[in-house]
Amino acid sequence: MDEKKENVQRSTRSKRTLDAFDRKILAALEQDARQTYADIGRAANLSAPAVYERVKRMMANGVLAGTSARIDGALSGKPFLAFVHVDADGWGKSQRVMTLQSYPEVEEMHSVAGDTCVIMKVRTASATDLEHFLSQLYAVPGVRGTKSFIVLSTYLERGVQANITSDWPDVPLPAN
Repeated sequence: MDEKKENVQRSTRSKRTLDAFDRKILAALEQDARQTYADIGRAANLSAPAVYERVKRMMANGVLAGTSARIDGALSGKPFLAFVHVDADGWGKSQRVMTLQSYPEVEEMHSVAGDTCVIMKVRTASATDLEHFLSQLYAVPGVRGTKSFIVLSTYLERGVQANITSDWPDVPLPAN
């Protein structure tokens, strides 16, 4: 009987939505994941053990997928950033196109609606290296074309934000 109760509690707990405390914890971790639970607790107005339990729960639920280092592209020898739109036969997420995720130049791949199938965020050392990557892309059966958008400068680059803007101001529409 206790085993059934534990399973019911676990499934209920996993469907729980994020509350304001969880969002404050996630925001603090996004800002600097090396903080102590005590530091995060001060920001979230919780005790360190309460923060630990919430982080543990969010990791178990998959909300918090882990922590990672943010690497500076230019300082790491890959200053050339481009977004590559791929047009392919059929649905873009084919097994053949997905093999491109093994290239270290590919930072993100997104299946999208619109005039392209897949959008990739690609970072290379130079335009020549991007050209070499594109030649590999064209070797994939089914790829019909690409459009590359070269990034000149980046104003904002960040991960998912935990906070929610719930108090959007009402902006009046212009009169016709």
